[in-house]
Amino acid sequence: MANITPYRIKSITEIHRLMELPKPHHPLIGIIDVTGMENQPSFGNIVSDLYAVVLKRGCNKLLYGQQQFDFDEGVMGFMAPGQILRGEKKGMPSKLDGWMLFIHPDFLWGTPLANKIKKYEYFDYSVNEALFLSDKEEAIINDIAKNVQNEYESNIDKFSKQIIVSHLENLLSYAERFYNRQFITREKSNHQILDRLEKLLSDYFNSDDLVTKGLPTVQYISEELNLSVSYLSRLLKTLTGQSTQQFIHDKLIEKAKEKLSTTDLSISEIAYELGFEHSQSFSKLFKTKTNVSPLEFRQSFN
Repeated sequence: MANITPYRIKSITEIHRLMELPKPHHPLIGIIDVTGMENQPSFGNIVSDLYAVVLKRGCNKLLYGQQQFDFDEGVMGFMAPGQILRGEKKGMPSKLDGWMLFIHPDFLWGTPLANKIKKYEYFDYSVNEALFLSDKEEAIINDIAKNVQNEYESNIDKFSKQIIVSHLENLLSYAERFYNRQFITREKSNHQILDRLEKLLSDYFNSDDLVTKGLPTVQYISEELNLSVSYLSRLLKTLTGQSTQQFIHDKLIEKAKEKLSTTDLSISEIAYELGFEHSQSFSKLFKTKTNVSPLEFRQSFN
């Protein structure tokens, strides 16, 4: 039986060794220019103890959501320590083009970025939720990456770490800005996701799933849409101002209002049909969302 245990990468030195590169200039941070390199042999599943930021070009066969992305320029991806990378050679170019930035968490120790970096949601995005850059955006990112490289390849002094961290914060802030742009400019694909979400919830609420399975979870919705939890949350926040959980609850309240205004079912019966074990929980959520109780809402139609 094949060994499915992921190959673990613990250091930047190990990455250089695997890629048959000279020893890194710095043990805790490094940028590898992969332009012109042959596509590396597959190690199967890989889990890394490092933060990774990757910019690659020429991958016009990659899909974003359910369709091909509409930039021919740079594609950025982000990984946090502990995530599993599953290599996929199909559709990949024989020669690579781009760079990879690796940061050991120990490098960030004692800096504000050590905690701040954990708040960038895009480190939890999936491959199909990559950041697609225009030429101008790619130039900005490349300039910052070059500044990082120049600094750690220079003679290290007491200011080096502070300066490098400052560049890293700049890079991650631009990535945050560009992701926000992507949510806005990719209006067609994003609204297709919203349409699929609306249909998914409608079908769920009109089936027996509410009674047998209860309310759909954020994890369930994300898996059905083939999106990561964090990406779907960020997308909905940008487009609707709501979290995924709030969006689910709003659709549930719409269904509750329909039943309250068009049927003679009791509050307890409606609560049961909407997946609540206790009518009190349903009434509490309904009042939180509408400022009136289910009974008061029903009486307003009389």
